[in-house]
Amino acid sequence: MRTSRLLALPAALLTAALTLTACGTTEPAGSETTDGAPAASSGPVTYTDERGEHTLDAPATAVVSLEWGLTENLLALGAPIVGQADVAGYNTWDTSIALDEDTPDVGTRGEASLEAISALEPDLIAVTTDTTDAVVDQLEDIAPVVVLRGSDGTDPIGYMRSTVETLAAATGTDARGEELLASFDAKVADAKTTLEEAGVDGAAFTMADGWITNGTVSVRMYTAGSFLGAIADELGLENAWAGEGDPVYGLAQTDIEGLTALSDTQDLTFLYAASDSEDDPFADGLAGNAIWEQLPFVTAGDVHRIPDGIWMFGGPASAEAYVDALVAALTA
Repeated sequence: MRTSRLLALPAALLTAALTLTACGTTEPAGSETTDGAPAASSGPVTYTDERGEHTLDAPATAVVSLEWGLTENLLALGAPIVGQADVAGYNTWDTSIALDEDTPDVGTRGEASLEAISALEPDLIAVTTDTTDAVVDQLEDIAPVVVLRGSDGTDPIGYMRSTVETLAAATGTDARGEELLASFDAKVADAKTTLEEAGVDGAAFTMADGWITNGTVSVRMYTAGSFLGAIADELGLENAWAGEGDPVYGLAQTDIEGLTALSDTQDLTFLYAASDSEDDPFADGLAGNAIWEQLPFVTAGDVHRIPDGIWMFGGPASAEAYVDALVAALTA
């Protein structure tokens, strides 16, 4: 697996465990914001994460984030991020909401720096449950920590909503959180209308990504329990990949031979994610592959690479971008 692809995986899928190694300023929440977003609340705030209920003396105004999906949601809420794990990686793989490239980098998502985080004097640190309890304890010596899952294979959209609500509560941006979720609902409703008018409502699709190792392409399928699979389900589409994925991210691994299971699905649209930061596993890695080139959706020209920078494990911003990508592919 290429290093760039490895770094793009959720922290739960990284082979290296998160370790903290020794190796700004922000305006407080007030009555107005410079970008027109709803103002943050003030006074004590209470949030509930995977460990239970927590109360802060005031909304967090200096946040360090160690996972990209949480970062995207925090940026969408207008919460001030004073430190980030792998800034360049985030801006490569998640362009739905750009992170200031000058944001202090505290290391990779799998290996963050305790010293770098402490120096930023955050009042909240955002991590996922992929972080060990021992590491969370170390982080709590610096600042309060909010611990959330990267997703939920049983209800990805519901967990996206609760993630937004939890981060909004911790940063005093509840009104903005409500706006984000309402915007997503409106996007879904509009997209369903567009698909119906185009006569492709209920269409069959599948979603994948992949990587090249020593000339061999590995394929990862997004099941109904994945974030992107669940978004398509909201649109009433049929996910042709019937296999189960992992319990958190809803991902299932296969290979080119495994894709032949899709051969019997009529009028199938095959979508995939890739990045210009590495070779395209399908357009490049499978060029000339006899099995791939004989698959019905390939011969029909129904293979579509979604726009780069839609984070496959993100929040409403990436979700809306993916809705647009689905509609564009199915109505092309």
